[in-house]
Amino acid sequence: MTSGAPQPIRFGGRAREAGLAGAERSNRWLRSPGEPMRARRPRLAEAESRFSRESRRRSAGRRSERRDRCGHVGLRRPRHLLQRQLRGRRGGRRRAGPQVAATEALQGVPAAVPRGHRPHRLHFQVQLEEAAKEVADEVTRPRPSGEEVLQDIQVMLRSDASPANIRSLKSDMMSHLVKIPGIIIAASGVRAKATRISIQCRSCRSTLTNIAMRPGLEGYALPRKCNSDQAGRPKCPLDPYFIMPDKCKCVDFQTLKLQELPDAVPHGEMPRHMQLYCDRYLCDKVVPGNRVTIMGIYSIKKFGLTSSRGRDRVGVGIRSSYIRVLGIQVDTDGSGRSFAGAVTPQEEEEFRRLATLPNVYEVISKSIAPSIFGGTDMKKAIACLLFGGSRKRLPDGLTRRGDINLLMLGDPGTAKSQLLKFVEKCSPIGVYTSGKGSSAAGLTASVMRDPSSRNFIMEGGAMVLADGGVVCIDEFDKMREDDRVAIHEAMEQQTISIAKAGITTTLNSRCSVLAAANSVFGRWDETKGEDNIDFMPTILSRFDMIFIVKDEHNEERDVMLAKHVITLHVSALTQTQAVEGEIDLTKLKKFIAYCRARCGPRLSAEAAEKLKNRYVIMRSGARQHERDSDRRSSIPITVRQLEAIVRIAEALSKMKLQPFATEADVEEALRLFQVSTLDAALSGTLSGVEGFTSQEDQEMLSRIEKQLKRRFAIGSQVSEHSIIQDFTKQKYPEHAVHKVLQLMLRRGEIQHRLQRKVLYRLK
Repeated sequence: MTSGAPQPIRFGGRAREAGLAGAERSNRWLRSPGEPMRARRPRLAEAESRFSRESRRRSAGRRSERRDRCGHVGLRRPRHLLQRQLRGRRGGRRRAGPQVAATEALQGVPAAVPRGHRPHRLHFQVQLEEAAKEVADEVTRPRPSGEEVLQDIQVMLRSDASPANIRSLKSDMMSHLVKIPGIIIAASGVRAKATRISIQCRSCRSTLTNIAMRPGLEGYALPRKCNSDQAGRPKCPLDPYFIMPDKCKCVDFQTLKLQELPDAVPHGEMPRHMQLYCDRYLCDKVVPGNRVTIMGIYSIKKFGLTSSRGRDRVGVGIRSSYIRVLGIQVDTDGSGRSFAGAVTPQEEEEFRRLATLPNVYEVISKSIAPSIFGGTDMKKAIACLLFGGSRKRLPDGLTRRGDINLLMLGDPGTAKSQLLKFVEKCSPIGVYTSGKGSSAAGLTASVMRDPSSRNFIMEGGAMVLADGGVVCIDEFDKMREDDRVAIHEAMEQQTISIAKAGITTTLNSRCSVLAAANSVFGRWDETKGEDNIDFMPTILSRFDMIFIVKDEHNEERDVMLAKHVITLHVSALTQTQAVEGEIDLTKLKKFIAYCRARCGPRLSAEAAEKLKNRYVIMRSGARQHERDSDRRSSIPITVRQLEAIVRIAEALSKMKLQPFATEADVEEALRLFQVSTLDAALSGTLSGVEGFTSQEDQEMLSRIEKQLKRRFAIGSQVSEHSIIQDFTKQKYPEHAVHKVLQLMLRRGEIQHRLQRKVLYRLK
């Protein structure tokens, strides 16, 4: 831990700098006028003497062994700890309140305490909080009327030591101070725990008051026999004591579930979890989905089945581990903050030079999965997805998402899954999942019962854990329709609402969605058009860009592709070697996080005017397409697609660390939208999607539906195969007849019978 710089201490919501007192004035802050130090702090002197004796008994060899094992030299004495951090400068009037005192109070204290010092670890926190309360009492005098009583202060610990992981916590780390990073995946409600209790005998009414409880999740066993000795009275029965709730002192506590980071999980293994115990002001500090770093004491609690009498029958020596939290540091509150604080001044200067390059857009797009051949426009769109637009909060309280959603549809073997895997590694926060093995609860959030307390708790899914990053969903077409509907709210409003089992809350899912899907027929069939995909219009309209990826048979392209693949296998590049003009993965990951944290561009006036004019033209119809074809094919865009173009332009500006998106950014955003979504719409793939159905197609679908309703009355049934044959003889496209039948099935007007061979009309 570092020392020498003043650290802030918050009292009553205000911060006072804690100066480092010198040795010559180190005792004045604990002394009142006319009162000696020993009379004031006898326990502190006793602790100092005890630690001094233990230090003299330790040999140099033991100290060296402890340094090698724990990475430190030894423990400093408590008085030095208090002197260095909890002495504030005398200043003006301060108001005292029940706020947390946050300070790096244990400077020099090791992250893992040797076995000989285990019993004194909890004493440090108590002494620090008592000293902090005395300092707060001193610096806030005189206090206003009504605030004479100073409330308790909680000291939160913070360390700059290298964090460990959950897998490294073994039995020899018990009662040690540990630093663990992870993701909060579940949080219980806030409950009360007694710190001091008073009990009374039912028979003789004798009381035992102010009994201290163990901290953490350890309980207290009531005495089985009464301790009072009254002559002439019969003995009290067994188990006579009961707790007097009105004379107990309680604190709030909350249990959390911490999951190890995805980067720390070995291949082929399940992520491990750890239970956390938070009390007092540490409650309700985090929600599921937050990435945090925990400072706490690795502790154990009783574990095993109990009999009806409450005694352990099995698992007497088995204990369950948990961490008693002494400090929480939230690493991600929003987009890209996990790496924003780790950028050095040299890296920041390098990032600014990179952003000023005239071809930074091409350099970044070339660095997206460089081992994959082709797909230049798709890689540029993925680069825009990684940087994202700007999240906006409107004056009426509504928000507009800045994250970009992208869907890749097409043939197998076109490296869609490889692109998803690369984005998971490249994004500051990335979560990869497959559609076939994902449910609605696994993608959003679920409510489960805590086995220890039998209360309901929430566990966040993939989109909650990817808050502030990217969630990659492979095999998007293999998902059940009910599961796809569950992510509608998460994709547009970027929230997940839960109302079940007495829990009503909203979780954040501020993440981009990158999905990949195959055709219904396996390979893309140009003659089938929209029948290649089986998605609802509501889910397709939430994607900002939709790419149709085809495995085209082109001799020149096949030669270049074969040469590229063979080169990769023959002379594979190592991680230390990079192709000229590309950015390595680690640097690109930090650059993305830096841009997302430091830049929030908006459209300039000129760019907004240009986009408005183009929007009017696109709404009125594709004029060039009308001139090329002899029929009107109006393919307008809705407000969702207009906002998508705005987000793409902002992402292009964010790559350059510019405060405003220029006309060139809008032009490139329009081009990307043209080669993705509009090209798919012009080819008929997105026919029926909101805003992408031409007027002529709508009229044809309406004629088919009218003839179909005249064909058979309500309550009658007819073969589906015969209907399709009759309409195709009338020169109607087969896919149009299938679409009308699907629409009527969704509206509940008809239904399938006899193994989906016969259609029965209901209304």
